[in-house]
Amino acid sequence: MDEPRAIRRLSILIPVYNEARTIGEVLRRVRAVELPYERELVVVDDGSTDGTRDYLQEEASRSRDLVLILHPVNRGKGAAIRSALEAATGDVLIVQDADLEYDPRDYPRLLRPIAEGRAQVVYGSRFLGEHKAMYFWHWVGNRFLTFVANLLYDTTLTDMETGYKVFTAEVARQLRLRSDRWGFDPEITAQILRRGYRIYEVPISYNGREYWEGKKITWRDGLTVLATLLRYRFFDSTPR
Repeated sequence: MDEPRAIRRLSILIPVYNEARTIGEVLRRVRAVELPYERELVVVDDGSTDGTRDYLQEEASRSRDLVLILHPVNRGKGAAIRSALEAATGDVLIVQDADLEYDPRDYPRLLRPIAEGRAQVVYGSRFLGEHKAMYFWHWVGNRFLTFVANLLYDTTLTDMETGYKVFTAEVARQLRLRSDRWGFDPEITAQILRRGYRIYEVPISYNGREYWEGKKITWRDGLTVLATLLRYRFFDSTPR
């Protein structure tokens, strides 16, 4: 075990695209979590057209803890997170989706292994904690893609596609992310594992939303994830 890690600032990276219905509540929940260190909310509006951008600009004008980045057009979650990484100044960074599927009250559990020096990367597993039942084929897809990641990269993850990914600034500085859209999750996982980091998993709660509530991922995105895992294992020359 490493020495306990002093966390002075937590950067919460929030990619947003057309989430006017939920973004206000997400920000409220993030701020309501009691943590013993400073936090910054790095929010990237990825070309929203439903009023989300107007809300965020007003929120940023009156909030000292919110850093707002605006993409002129929609570029995808991966591109939004790259922009957030460039602006983040925290010792530890956590990805927070802008819907209500993931509960910020899980932050203390997610941060504990890093604060205690047991890990530099932590994933929150939806399959280890309490959760709303997923669509069957989403469950199959998640399990299959996680199995492929385990097979290719010699690990034993239970949830590679989780939205809660936490890592230190040291890890963040080594990432060379290129995927703009749904290739983000396998890309960051592959790069982390190729560099020799072991991912620590903790159980989280999960409240998956329905398509009528704005869920965006489809089976086609699963093909992107699979292709990204294979590319980084066999064809990519990104330095380890």
